[in-house]
Amino acid sequence: GHAVARLDVPDLASLSGEFFRWEMATAVAGAVLGIHPFDQPDVEASKVETRALTDEYEKKGSLPAEKHFFEEDGVLLHADRAHAGRLFESTGSDATLVDVLRAHVATAGPGDYVALLAYLDMDGTREAEFQRMRTLLRDKKRAATCVGFGPRFLHSTGQAYKGGPNSGVFLQVTCAKTRDLEVPGRPASFGVVQDAQARGDLAVLQARGRRALRVHLPDDTARSVARLRAALEAALDEKPAKAKKG
Repeated sequence: GHAVARLDVPDLASLSGEFFRWEMATAVAGAVLGIHPFDQPDVEASKVETRALTDEYEKKGSLPAEKHFFEEDGVLLHADRAHAGRLFESTGSDATLVDVLRAHVATAGPGDYVALLAYLDMDGTREAEFQRMRTLLRDKKRAATCVGFGPRFLHSTGQAYKGGPNSGVFLQVTCAKTRDLEVPGRPASFGVVQDAQARGDLAVLQARGRRALRVHLPDDTARSVARLRAALEAALDEKPAKAKKG
């Protein structure tokens, strides 16, 4: 049911004109959506949060402790108090991971979009799994969807998520690192910087009142990502399982 436009490019030389067309389209779309097309203050806000976290790591040797509101077989869920309260109000205190995911995506209404924000290694297997999740969300919710691997997506869509209309439902995915690389000359590794960027991104989404849920997987294996995809598939099932008694 979404509008689709097809543009035929007559030759390779015409590609330069397409660059100009879409630069103009970005500026116009930003103005229509209420997003400043020539500034990114909310992207900078995420950088400020990230720098504060990495500075603390360099001083203390660890990132600040976090508190999750839900755990199931090593999968941890994080949200601000208000959103966690809304989710539990919908699911009850004996909720499962599937129940919480169902309640979260159910907050997407007409005109909303659902964004999957993956702070994981971007390889073919993980990218395919997230595209399967995105397609499933699109088909079941009849909503616009997108997938971004962090931190690379922050400079393309990060400003829209935080500074645009409050029409996004965000599922951020992080994991415990089993492999990591050192940053030459700095105490914080690449894994620590990625974690700090994910946490900084989530903090700004929450500060802007966005509907954001973070799923922290127990490891970075393809099996864990497949487990999340299976849970999301069950959450989007049209006939949810009945709550267990007792």
